[in-house]
This record gives sequence, C-alpha cells and structure tokens, in this order.
Amino acid sequence: MLSGVPAGALDSFEFLTPGADRDLRDRLRSASTLVAARQSDRTGAQDLYSAARADYARLLSALYADGRYSGIISITIDGREAADIPPLDAPDTISAIRVRVDPGPRFRFSAARMRPYAPGTDLPPDYGDGKVAFSGSIVAAAREGVTGWRNVGHPKAAVGAQEIVAEHADHTLSSLILLDPGPKLRFGNLRLTGYERLRPERLARIAGFPTGSVFSPAEVRKVEDRLRRTEIFRAFALVEDEVPNPDGTLDYALTVTEAPLRRIGFGAGYATTEGFNVGGYWLHRNLFGGGERLRIEGAATNIGVSSMSADFSFGLRLDRPAILSPDTHGYLEFAAEILNEPDYELRTASVGAGLTHVFTDTLSGEAGFRFAESSVSDATGDFRFRQIALPVALTIDRRDRELNATRGFYLGVEATPYYGLLAAESGARLYADLRGYRELGARDIVLAGRLQAGTILGSSIEATPRDYLFYSGGGGTVRGQPYQSLGANVIGGGTITTGGMSFVGLSAEARVPFSRRISGVAFLDAGWVSAETLFGGDSDWHSGAGLGVRYDTPIGPLRVDVAAPVYGSTGDGVQLYIGVGQAF
Repeated sequence: MLSGVPAGALDSFEFLTPGADRDLRDRLRSASTLVAARQSDRTGAQDLYSAARADYARLLSALYADGRYSGIISITIDGREAADIPPLDAPDTISAIRVRVDPGPRFRFSAARMRPYAPGTDLPPDYGDGKVAFSGSIVAAAREGVTGWRNVGHPKAAVGAQEIVAEHADHTLSSLILLDPGPKLRFGNLRLTGYERLRPERLARIAGFPTGSVFSPAEVRKVEDRLRRTEIFRAFALVEDEVPNPDGTLDYALTVTEAPLRRIGFGAGYATTEGFNVGGYWLHRNLFGGGERLRIEGAATNIGVSSMSADFSFGLRLDRPAILSPDTHGYLEFAAEILNEPDYELRTASVGAGLTHVFTDTLSGEAGFRFAESSVSDATGDFRFRQIALPVALTIDRRDRELNATRGFYLGVEATPYYGLLAAESGARLYADLRGYRELGARDIVLAGRLQAGTILGSSIEATPRDYLFYSGGGGTVRGQPYQSLGANVIGGGTITTGGMSFVGLSAEARVPFSRRISGVAFLDAGWVSAETLFGGDSDWHSGAGLGVRYDTPIGPLRVDVAAPVYGSTGDGVQLYIGVGQAF
C-alpha cells in the first residue's frame, strides 16, 4: 500500500503489509512512529532516522499482540536497512523510506501454564491450550497470577521467571509463568505526612489503617475510599514500603495534600410552571481540625409563579467523620422552610442528629433523631404540628456515574416513624426510589427508568404534617404537568388541596448521543396520588411526555426539557424545564 502523504523532505514513503487483514494493517500503522512523524510533518532526516530505528520494536510488539511470532520486518532508508545504519553515520537527507511487514501466521498455545497458583486465582480465558497466543494474554495471566497471591496476603508477589518457546514448524507457542509469592505479611505502621490543619490523630482515625491484620488489597482500597469520602484532601498517596519488616509486617506511607478550607456553590433552574429556582451553599471542610464539615445552604423556589408566592428554605449541617468507627460518621442538622402553597401556608423548623455508616462500596445506611414543629394556615384555620421522628434510610448505589449514569441501578429506601404532639398524630412515612440504567448497542443509547412509591401509615391525612404528604407533577415527578398539581381533596370538605397519603411515580427515558457532548432525550412520566394509606382509594393518574437536549460539562449535563400533558385533567400547555444534571 502506498500512503498518500504531504510533500516534504521525504519524496517517497511506502508502508507495505502483505498478507495482513485490514484490522492488523491499521494496528501496525497506529504503532509506527514513522507514520506518526509523517502525519505531524516531522520530516527532518534525524527525526525520520530515529523513528525508523524505533519502529522495529514497536512493530514487533504489534505482531506479538496479534499472536504472530514469525513476522519479518524490513525498514529501508534510501535502500539501506535502517538497523544497519550506525547512529554516528546517520544520513543528513532522506528521500525514500520503505516499510515492509510480513506478519506470518498466527500461533496458538500448545501449553499455557502457570505455577504456583494462589487459591481463587482467576486466569483470563484467552490464556489456555489451543487458544490464539496473543502476547497480551500472557501479560494478563501474569498480572492475574500476582493479583491472586496479593489477595491472599502476599503483597510482594511477583513474576519470578517466564519460559516462552515458539515452535515455528507447527506455529505453536509454549508459555510457562513461574510466580514468586513472597512471604505472607501483616499490615504494619502507617507514616503520616503532608497534613496541616488536620490533626494527625484524626487523620489516622479517618484512614482506619488495619495495623496487625493480614495484608489485603481490599483493605487498602477501603482506606483510600475513606480518605476520598471526607472531601478534605486535594490529593493523597498511599504507598507500601519496598522492604517488609523483620517481624513480618509491611509499613505504609500516607502523604496528603489538604484542599482549600472553604468552598461556595450556586445552582439555578427554571420550569414554566415552577418558575425560577435558585440556591447556594457555603462549606467549611475542616472546621475544628478534626475533619468536621460545616455546610450552610439556602434556596428560593417558585420565583415568578403567578399562582403562588415563592418558597424559601435554609439548612445547616455539621458532619464529623469516624465517630464510632472509620466508616461511621455523625451529624447535627438544623432546617427551616417556608412554603406558600395555593391552598395553605406552611412554616416548619427542625433539629436533628444521627449516624451514617458505609457498609460496602455500594451500600450505606443512616439512622437519626429529629424534632420538628410546623404551623399551617388554610381556609379552615391555623394548626400546629409537633413530632419526634426516627428517620432510617438505606441506599444501594451501583451506578457507573452519579450525575450521568449509563448502567447500573440506584435504590433508596426510607422509613420515618414519628410520634405526634399537638395537632399531629403518630404514624410512619415510607418511601422508596428505584432507578435503573442500561446501555444498548454500538451507538451508546441509554434506556433509563425510575419508580417512586410512598405511603403514610397510622395517622389521618388531617393530622399528618403537611410536608410528609405526597404530590405529583413537575420536574421531580411528572414533567409536562404543573408543579404539585395532583394531590388530595379531603380537608375542609374537599375545598383544600393537600398532598396525598400514597404516591406512585413512573418515568422512562431514552438518551441518544448526537456527538461527544450533545445528546437528545425522549421521556414519558406518570404519577398517581391517593388520599388513602397503603395505596388504597381512588385517584386519577396523570402523565406527561416530551423531548430534551443534554450538553455534557465537567459539572454534569446541562438539561433542557420540553414537555406537555398526555393524560389527566391537572394541566394543559407546553412546559419548559432547565437545569443541571439528568432528571434522574
């Protein structure tokens, strides 16, 4: 094949691969430094000579990667083999380069062996007798062999030797990987450096380094995850010592770089029926030198909606990592909210405390105590609710990405039993949120679905705190229907609309990429609210559908959705939604 290349100091350039299929030819060209030099106009004699000398090894590696061990490579510079030209006799000018790669046949493993095995070692399926002898399969097998020994407590496991013999007569390759497990070790001490405001004893507590335990890569990853979750550090490095201690332990060095103490953030969104939503926060990452995180935030929603006044919220939360264990964090919080709904006004404030615990990489839980008081004003009078609640939550998050998931699922389950005082009765609020994602085909189309469900147990609708009740409609439930347009009409003889006692929400999306950053979305949402507990009673469904555009950014996709009602009597007309991040 004669490559078409721009004119320069080099008049002729040939890259020949007789007998190679298109995929192999493309891989050989991608591996070639000469081809890269021509494409970037680096056509000086010295550049071309150096590239030609380097290409022997690069092209040979590409052949080995394709299971070909009898290939012949020739690279000539003005008729002379490049490998035969001494560096001190490098040409001053080059007019013609000819590369010829005869790949030869693929080899297969006559024997693919490794010893000694660690219990539970999982070798790659391509490393086996009769399989094509890709060099990458040998490398992967060696890596998995070492990983197997590390997983059972041998951190210094390594490849001791390799015996690889190619039989050119029958095009076979015999491979024997000999592993050196090294000694079984325990975790030793952790040396700390780089900390500034954070106290060293708190850094050690947060890391939870398992001194004395048998070495395990999983435990090392746990330490790294704990450090990452605190958001205290700009960067950190956890490095094992090269040489174990005489007592059979292995020390580690942890070097941290603390992030700036303070951080601020701001967000905004818009929906036709919900108006503008704005919010912001101020964060201190290390308030008292023990990794404490203080977050103060506020938001205003429904700004500019003619049917209601704006709503306001304020929150303060102090988190402290590693309270009872390295994976258990404690928190204190205060929240206040003003809701100006069409049929009532709500003022509420609460204080609470609790614990969060990380069980695994994908499973976490939270349990707490909260005291709340609220006042409600509607057409029937003024009421005060007071309750003591014990919220419990469990989260399973197996999404590949939090802000723009393409596969996996998310499940959040909440149970909030509460003891009512004043006008409030006792009961419990249950809620679940399930989201799933699946990537289809070569075009990276993503199908996403969401199911929300909740119900109130024990208390009547009149004596349940209004902010515990369920609504449907708007950006978080049913796009295309007005915000909180579907509820229940029970209080005041049916003259006052509030949230319901039970709720079901369904959402489905198809996300289709148009380019690296831009994608389109088609969606359908539906919601149901009942005035009865445990999903009893009658209520109308409503639904909405629409199209959207996403533009990917480092902080998440910018979202623009246009939706309209499909079913139900709660709204009409087209609705517009603008925000950051996927709808779910």
